[in-house]
Amino acid sequence: MIHIRNFCIIAHIDHGKSTLADRLLEYTNTIQVTEGQMLDDMDLEKERGITIKSHAIQMEYNYKGEKYILNLIDTPGHVDFSYEVSRSIAACEGALLIVDATQGVQAQTISNLYMAIDHNLEIIPVINKIDMPSAMPEEVEDEIIELIGCDREDILRASGKTGEGIPAVLDAVVERIPHPTGDPKAPLQALIFDSVFNSFRGIIAYFKIENGSIKKGDKVKFFNTGMEYVADEVGVLKMDMVPKQQMNTGEVGYIISGIKNAKEVAVGDTITHVAVPCDKAISGFQEVKSMVFAGVYPIDPSDYENLRASLEKLQLNDASLTFTPESSVALGFGFRCGFLGLLHMEIVQERLDREFNMDVITTVPNVSYMVYDKHGEAKEVHNPSGLPDLMSIDHIEEPYIHATIITDTSFIGPIMTLCLDKRGELIKQEYISGNRVEIHFMLPLGEIVIDFYDKLKSISKGYASFDYHVDGFRPSKLAKLDILLNGESVDALSALTHVDNAVTLGRRMCEKLKELIPRQQFDIAIQAAIGAKIVARETIKCVRKDVTAKCYGGDVSRKRKLLEKQKKGKKRMKQIGNVEVPQKAFLAVLKLD
Repeated sequence: MIHIRNFCIIAHIDHGKSTLADRLLEYTNTIQVTEGQMLDDMDLEKERGITIKSHAIQMEYNYKGEKYILNLIDTPGHVDFSYEVSRSIAACEGALLIVDATQGVQAQTISNLYMAIDHNLEIIPVINKIDMPSAMPEEVEDEIIELIGCDREDILRASGKTGEGIPAVLDAVVERIPHPTGDPKAPLQALIFDSVFNSFRGIIAYFKIENGSIKKGDKVKFFNTGMEYVADEVGVLKMDMVPKQQMNTGEVGYIISGIKNAKEVAVGDTITHVAVPCDKAISGFQEVKSMVFAGVYPIDPSDYENLRASLEKLQLNDASLTFTPESSVALGFGFRCGFLGLLHMEIVQERLDREFNMDVITTVPNVSYMVYDKHGEAKEVHNPSGLPDLMSIDHIEEPYIHATIITDTSFIGPIMTLCLDKRGELIKQEYISGNRVEIHFMLPLGEIVIDFYDKLKSISKGYASFDYHVDGFRPSKLAKLDILLNGESVDALSALTHVDNAVTLGRRMCEKLKELIPRQQFDIAIQAAIGAKIVARETIKCVRKDVTAKCYGGDVSRKRKLLEKQKKGKKRMKQIGNVEVPQKAFLAVLKLD
């Protein structure tokens, strides 16, 4: 046990975590690195160049003639996947804090660092990319010292690209990170920190043993669900899974026990023996809080059960996804899914398509609101259609976030304007070092859900970094905006929005739908309404056949007779005709600029 080190790599997006992990694996002869980012095994990760899942892998390292086992977990850097990071941190005793020598400390660096400090991890600061011509290691060292108060000698310099400084990083892992503490004689206690679905072997759970040991063939039970299984196979995670006869305290590995039902495995659960169970579960990590909600519906209604199965399998691999069944007049049966952010939502949609061949429609994303009625009772509403009668509502509260933006001083003006336009309140701003400033804002979550991050990146030329955490609910003036097509409400397009923005949003939605809904044989009226008041209207003119083409000359009453006949037909058609809203119209409304 004293020769085991469990550590993770944490950093902001694009600070070189996965590249550094490649060098560590190469240096310890764990694998031959044939292409960049070996641990990012999903096609999506390779295409986008981001880490979506945390990946665990075991390395062996000889230090002063003794063999050490190093369990490394590479984590994502994007704020939407912070739950992956928090779970990885729970399975470790130390963390490598990677900071880009060209960019310095950024918002997500600070956020992940605080998460690691809360779990009492030993932090090893590493400045990466020192081979770059634009690197400024001295300035970045000053920022790190100010952030964690370490000595200058404690900060390591490395390059994930050239491999410089990698031996020093491995030595520091062995020297500075404490070995796991646990009692090998105590009853088994193992924390599940991740799981994957394998179509041949069922559900594979990844765990870290806190106390005790587990052998192949042991009868085990999952503490919270109370289900009992036989450990058909246990082992460690290298590039592939390597079976072992026995796993001891402090080790990180996997268990296969033929579990078929996704509901039986909960991330954060504790594995123990049936014969000698432990008396309490390990206090794992907190429940995930979804930030953004959207309806996900199958394009073909008969795929509803397949979609449920696909979501359950995806949830195993991505514990931050939550879903509950719901139905919609326009779209039939589907699920209300909770995501951590817009990128997370996009990735889930893409994975449903690629891994499970599911074609889905996703509704406009929104956040959850607390609605208080006149009797003082609160109700959580995710969907505009779930709002109670307007007469019975006393007030509505919306979620606010505490946002931290770190940027160059030259971009303060545009960023302030952006935040104030989004109904933000400035809390404080502090200068970190040189010409970098940290700005703290209180912002309504609903305002930043759709396009805030993209706008922030474009106005700051990509320099501003952004991180946030939820900071309770506040009363707000909200209105429900309905979109009507020929007087019929389309519930999939309705939105809850602030009173000040409602009219402009309604106008923009009507204009966008006018471009995207194909013309029919009858006029289509597109209206935006708040309650009974119509605030915007656009009309899609009908496609009309030239019925008077055959009349050349003759009395005008012949033409009129034909036109009257056509008018009656159009009127009848309008009563029975229904308007199909194409999928691209739903998507375009999501991306309203």
